[in-house]
Amino acid sequence: MSLLKGKSIFITGASRGIGLAIAKRCAADGAKIAIAAKTVEPDPRLPGTIHTAAKEIEEAGGEAFPVQCDIRDEDQVQRAVEMAAGEFGGIDIVVNNASAIFPRGTADTPMKRYDLMHQVNARGTFLVTQKCLPYLKKAENPHILTLSPPLDMQTKWFAPHVAYTSAKFGMSLCVLGWAGELAEDGIAANALWPRTAIATAAIQNVLAGEEGMKQCRKPEILADCAYRVFVKDSRKFTGNFLIDDTFLHSEGITDFDQYKVDPSKELLPDFFVPDKGYPAPPGVKVMDVSLMG
Repeated sequence: MSLLKGKSIFITGASRGIGLAIAKRCAADGAKIAIAAKTVEPDPRLPGTIHTAAKEIEEAGGEAFPVQCDIRDEDQVQRAVEMAAGEFGGIDIVVNNASAIFPRGTADTPMKRYDLMHQVNARGTFLVTQKCLPYLKKAENPHILTLSPPLDMQTKWFAPHVAYTSAKFGMSLCVLGWAGELAEDGIAANALWPRTAIATAAIQNVLAGEEGMKQCRKPEILADCAYRVFVKDSRKFTGNFLIDDTFLHSEGITDFDQYKVDPSKELLPDFFVPDKGYPAPPGVKVMDVSLMG
């Protein structure tokens, strides 16, 4: 049964990685995907453009509308949203996936990096959602899904990288607010975050390199989560801060090895996963980085 057939989904940062994986999972149901991202020309460091993503989405069974968009620019976002809504006859779902990362200490964070993270992560998420709201209010089962962590306010998450953490938590604060603000409109607002590192360009280029990629899960785990969120009743399933495998386990999924890049490797933990309230599914083990030298 194709539960998302004909649904129009506006996804930021969908030219690669998690955004593309979510797009392809929904495309398999016959969804219509607006790919809002900056990359139109191939970059050797960052595989994928809005055009290659469109081809993959169409091959997966969906419709694709690639639109170049820098979510820091209000005019570009307004135009992209209007074009996508015009192409597809509205917008049913918004996925705030685009994000910038520079996890360094205060003294080592140039202000241009601080500005980039806050403009893309917190401001961009707010801006994209704001421009999509008129269309979401007309949708039958509207969802906003933001790739951001639970609001676990502990010093250990902020102290190593104040700028990055505050930018990501800014996205989560939007979710917290929208779940209340938009409830009467029947628009769901939820956040989704991975327990482990995910095999993306950010991991390879910024955090852990080629070897670290082997200790990651595939983006498909988040795609499966997103799909299960989108098919839920938006008036009943809102205000949730989900950790991927905890959520999937609650949905009856038991095989988590399928998501490992290398089943023989121990998994790297992600930032911001709370110590309590999100138990790992049976058999899931994540490396204890506190024991590393």
